[in-house]
Amino acid sequence: MVSIFTYRDERKLFALIGAIIVAAAIALVQLESLRTGKPSLISIAVASVAVFAQGAATALQNGAHGAATAVADAPQLASQNAALREKNRVLRIENARLREALAAAPGAQAIARAAARFEAGVSANVVGYDPEALSRTVTLDRGAQAGIKLDDGVVNDDGVVGRIVAIAPFSSTVLLATDGASKVPAVVQRGRWWGIATGTNTSIRLEYVSQDAKLKAGDVVVTGEGRSFHAGLEIGRIARVDHPEGALYQTALVKPAVAFGRLERVLVVSH
Repeated sequence: MVSIFTYRDERKLFALIGAIIVAAAIALVQLESLRTGKPSLISIAVASVAVFAQGAATALQNGAHGAATAVADAPQLASQNAALREKNRVLRIENARLREALAAAPGAQAIARAAARFEAGVSANVVGYDPEALSRTVTLDRGAQAGIKLDDGVVNDDGVVGRIVAIAPFSSTVLLATDGASKVPAVVQRGRWWGIATGTNTSIRLEYVSQDAKLKAGDVVVTGEGRSFHAGLEIGRIARVDHPEGALYQTALVKPAVAFGRLERVLVVSH
């Protein structure tokens, strides 16, 4: 006898029977839930899936909105970023200027004090040094046009710097007091002993001081009246006294009053 059912029909039948059984089970669970008044596991599962799906949809919508907003705001943000970078650059420049002004303030105050003592003096900036150090000279940014003349004295608030040895319309050259060719009439304040302050290329030496002079370290040495300076300007202080055996005169090493390694501004004074 030939079966009227094929294999495919059997699978459909089994699927239908399974669906009926599952539906009946769900119906029984739901009826039990209604009877007891408690939510069934199926209701809880369905509700959870619905909440998750709604949250995912909301997140997707918010993400899309945020991306669209970011794209729309991109030109404005780029402009603001460029403005902030420019402001930062300006602030860096201003900060550097203020730091330099603060560092230069003591020098400016010192030259102002010197100018108050020498009302006819010409203020000038040091703009150059001898690059080969063959001589101890510096170049100033003021010259004949400012009234500067040869042999004018050069000072700052600390004391004697040197004298003018070359001049141009808008610049001049100062031979520093430490140069070997520099010779300035000098007086030891304590005791009023005379001598000559001569440069050694690194410092200053007081020469031709009488053997009777009772020199000692710390004595102040000032200018005597001379071609470039009036009397009384500080040259430096004695650091060491030398007593050469058999010599007619004493000598002494003088520590300069001026810090020649950091000269920035000076005052040119006419005798």
